[in-house]
Amino acid sequence: GAPDGIGLVRVLGRESGFIAAQVAMVGRDVNFVLTPEDSFELEGPRGLLAALERRLDAAGHAVVVVAEGAGQHLLPATGQTDASGNPVLGDIAGLLAARIRTHFAEEGREITLKSIDPGYMLRAGTANAGDRLYCGFLGQNAVHAAMAGKTAMFVGKWNGQYVHVPLELAASLGRKHVDTGSNYWRSVLDATGQAVYFEPPE
Repeated sequence: GAPDGIGLVRVLGRESGFIAAQVAMVGRDVNFVLTPEDSFELEGPRGLLAALERRLDAAGHAVVVVAEGAGQHLLPATGQTDASGNPVLGDIAGLLAARIRTHFAEEGREITLKSIDPGYMLRAGTANAGDRLYCGFLGQNAVHAAMAGKTAMFVGKWNGQYVHVPLELAASLGRKHVDTGSNYWRSVLDATGQAVYFEPPE
């Protein structure tokens, strides 16, 4: 509702940008999705700041969704690890908010920037009927597996059937990443239009 308003939303996604991508495709209000798999720059004619300018010129507002692991190349390494041994990430949302404010102030352009991190709100959301039903079946099948003596596995759903998946197999598959050459990522670009804004005019 504010002229030249920018919404900056930080979502979960240390190494993969699936949540950020899904948010963009479901909401259709997102103009930029920044993920760990898709490197971006801040400065220059192909940077995010210039793309934001072009978006504001065209529409008067912008929404940026950033996965927490995006843009780590723009931040100094913390050199720290968390309790699980994962590297502690730099604050990409904080960097973006500060740099966006500074950039537009230097341009003499007044913006309204709202930055939110809905991580805890998302985690604490009320389960809907589908969630409850699905989790109930997962629990039932887990109890049946345990009563049958199954260990080192989890219950999943595959082609409409509840199956027992060995933990070793799941761990061997590695982490999934968004394929930026896939139709899935093309759908994200189509939903946001960000490819247009990242391209400087001739």
